[in-house]
Amino acid sequence: MTIKQLSVFVENKKGRLTDITKLLAQNSIDISALSLADTSDFGVLRLIVNDVDKAKSVLNAAGIIVKITDVLAIVIDDHPGSCSEVLQVMSDNDIAIEYMYACAGRKSGKALMIARADDPEKAQQILSENGYGKEQASDIYKI
Repeated sequence: MTIKQLSVFVENKKGRLTDITKLLAQNSIDISALSLADTSDFGVLRLIVNDVDKAKSVLNAAGIIVKITDVLAIVIDDHPGSCSEVLQVMSDNDIAIEYMYACAGRKSGKALMIARADDPEKAQQILSENGYGKEQASDIYKI
């Protein structure tokens, strides 16, 4: 399933990540998954949140640069090999992954993979044909 991801450009400075997550918490925005990649000066914080538009508005009001990107949210069983199984399906169908991150779910036995694919429409179709992507968007934030 395709969902919206926030990409937040963060100055690589002590306390900036805390400032951002605190601002989201103060505005009742729940973070379901996150990834942080850094360089010497800046980082890219990727977030899956329960209210993308509100989060973007709150962060922009604080002077923080935010971009919204479509990504694939893939709910998988939380057991050894399940990530590899999904990646094999993508590889077998010539779908390249630009980046990916994952987190264990709140629901017992489930995990959430977030992936940016080179061909999101094809990836979504292939995943659906292979039994992934049955969840509704609102359910993704509860995994």
